[in-house]
Amino acid sequence: MTIFAAAHPHLAEALIKRGFVTMTDVQSAVLSDSCHEQDLLVSAQTGSGKTVAFGLSMADQLLGSDAENALPSQPAALIITPTRELALQVKTELDWLYAKTDLVLASAVGGMDIRAERRALSGRVDVLIGTPGRLVDHLNRNSFDADNLRVVVLDEADEMLDMGFREDLETLLKAAPEQRRTLMFSATVPRTIAALARRYQRDAVRVETISAEEQHQDIAYQACSVRSADRQNAIINLLRFHDDKKAVIFCATRASVSYLATRLSNRGLSVVALSGDLNQAARNQAMQAMRDGRARVCVATDVAARGIDLPNLDLVIHADLPRTQDVLLHRSGRTGRAGRKGTAIIVVPDNTYRKTQKLLQLAGITADWVKAPDADTIRARDDERILQNADLTAQPGEKETELQNQLTASFSAEQLALALIRQHRRDLTSPEELGEAGDMNMAGEVKTYRWLSLSAGKGQDIHVRGLLSLLSGRGGVKSSDVGDIYLHHSESHVAIAEPALSRFLDRLKDGHLTDAIKVTQIDSPTIPEGRDKTKRRQKKPSFGQKRQRRISGWRPDDRTERPERSGPKRHKPLSEEKSFNKKKPIRKDKSEQSGQADKTFKEKKKRRKLPKSDKSERHYREEKQSKAGQTLSIPNKGRKPHKPKQGGFKPVRRKSPR
Repeated sequence: MTIFAAAHPHLAEALIKRGFVTMTDVQSAVLSDSCHEQDLLVSAQTGSGKTVAFGLSMADQLLGSDAENALPSQPAALIITPTRELALQVKTELDWLYAKTDLVLASAVGGMDIRAERRALSGRVDVLIGTPGRLVDHLNRNSFDADNLRVVVLDEADEMLDMGFREDLETLLKAAPEQRRTLMFSATVPRTIAALARRYQRDAVRVETISAEEQHQDIAYQACSVRSADRQNAIINLLRFHDDKKAVIFCATRASVSYLATRLSNRGLSVVALSGDLNQAARNQAMQAMRDGRARVCVATDVAARGIDLPNLDLVIHADLPRTQDVLLHRSGRTGRAGRKGTAIIVVPDNTYRKTQKLLQLAGITADWVKAPDADTIRARDDERILQNADLTAQPGEKETELQNQLTASFSAEQLALALIRQHRRDLTSPEELGEAGDMNMAGEVKTYRWLSLSAGKGQDIHVRGLLSLLSGRGGVKSSDVGDIYLHHSESHVAIAEPALSRFLDRLKDGHLTDAIKVTQIDSPTIPEGRDKTKRRQKKPSFGQKRQRRISGWRPDDRTERPERSGPKRHKPLSEEKSFNKKKPIRKDKSEQSGQADKTFKEKKKRRKLPKSDKSERHYREEKQSKAGQTLSIPNKGRKPHKPKQGGFKPVRRKSPR
């Protein structure tokens, strides 16, 4: 009991009954004296017991001396989670933690009957757990009174912001009293969470129980390189290779979840799907099938599987590359929970090597680059499982001894072993045949190119696109393995990477790519005129570097001492700039000034005046020549001037005859 001395006696008794020997770091941290009755911003490793941690932390507000026997009929604690499954999972955890108390817990999640939830909320409810959208719906319907809340918990707060629940969260936090406790729990604390904490928490205590380097110590990461066309076949082989483990496969979209789950089910694997397309009853059945062992593989989206805890989950497969490093962390955190070891495999198509390496670098993860297991590797793995089968060394039961004696008397040991092998292989799904994947280290490796000369050039109507087509079609060279290409009149020089050069040369017939194109190796190419490689590849300074160089050479005293440039001036010196405080000098010859101004005005007016037809000019005005030689415009009074319409046609209401 001394280990749980800081916890409430009823909760400590529940922990011992549950089999807890010690508390995790985050559970011990929230019970320290510095966190007592304070707002908390907690970041801890996934699977470190955050649900039990905030259950222990809010016990003072629910079971304290001022709250005992005087709890209101409305909720005293509000727990907000991003998904339905996580809300029901939190309720299950708090049910056994508060089993010795008389607190009443209720849930409100989307997909469930809202009328049943309203009936439950009309009675006594001490702790309410739900999703943001459904809780706001109940708040607008006046199903519960938020004025009595003493503590508000945001579980997986960063995911709720990523899912677009900011407005719902702010609505719930504004409805709660200002003197409440606000607890925010998450595996990561980005800037958005920190800003939300500064706005709605009062002097929050930052609790961080694990560093970024120790975040992945219980998870072994692997990056599996495959061809783009073999991505789903590689997933099937990975499941066959890890045949004795439960697995969760993450996809980016609901359509991908549905398609992959159907494909795996057709191959004979026990699989369930978990996405937003399913109603709550189907999602509960899928989760229960994984917990009972009736299903071994769960294909899910990021949102649907956020925060769920599946027992004995040893394998996580990223079928689609995660969007950010935080998504990678939360996905992989479904395994390696509570001190257990787990494996996270990232399926990397050959066109996403660089993106995957950058993602791993940002997440601070060191992954082992491997290739997907082929059919021969999986068959060898199946044979190892036969030798490691526990039934071979188990003692027979009373009812099995008689049948065992009959089999040994009727058949030889070789026949029995052959029957065991065939029976074992008959129940297994056949592996998939995979194509040869690219080099797994090609993203970070600098390629070495060799130059080839082709006896065809511009004079034979050879262009770059057609040459690439020949190299890939007849030579079997990928476009990523082709370097620079220089076209001349009667020959072409092409650079090909060394790993692909041997395959390319093997496919040549007597050194010819075609009947008219002969291929020979050369040491260096001949660069055409105007394509100097050194000048073309010279690195230009960026905008910031230019600006830094210009600023670094400027000194205030050099403004007047610098020699003037011979070219046109871009900026006027300060002495020549216009000063608005000084009065402009008045010219003596006003007649010349006014005449020049009239002439300039008339020229501008003529340039801006649109050309009109002679008919339109006669319609508006008639021009007459005056004696002074000036042109006068006199309106034509004989006709009505044409007024352009403004605002369109205006209908006129006619008076009805009486």
